[in-house]
Amino acid sequence: MRTEYIEAVLALVELVPPGTALAYGDVAELLGSGGPRQVGHAMSHYGSQVAWWRILKASGQGPEGHEAEALRHYLQEGTPLLGNHDAFLRTGDGKWRVDLMAARWAPGEDDFDRIDAIAEQLELRLHRLSVADDEMSV
Repeated sequence: MRTEYIEAVLALVELVPPGTALAYGDVAELLGSGGPRQVGHAMSHYGSQVAWWRILKASGQGPEGHEAEALRHYLQEGTPLLGNHDAFLRTGDGKWRVDLMAARWAPGEDDFDRIDAIAEQLELRLHRLSVADDEMSV
């Protein structure tokens, strides 16, 4: 996976405010590049330094293997949840998920300006790097 894409994903994730969330596909759509799998790959391998719990599957399920830690973040931030998260915290049983319909981040005008800048930079960097260096390309 290209470093430029990873950096763009992480930059966009840093814009997502506490108490809100996006699906992997939302991130890809906002960037205008990649898809849910590419965003998921970038987050699972490189997302530990950003608010990784705010980016999840479209179902609203917490990141696999990190559900308990993510749930603590969601509760602390007031992220809307569905299901029995109390039982999950007490016993590890109980199904819950983020209410993505209520929690989905709706970027404002300033946010879209930042997102557009990230997406434009990504496009420029990817295009510049993808030009063949064969001394014959213009």
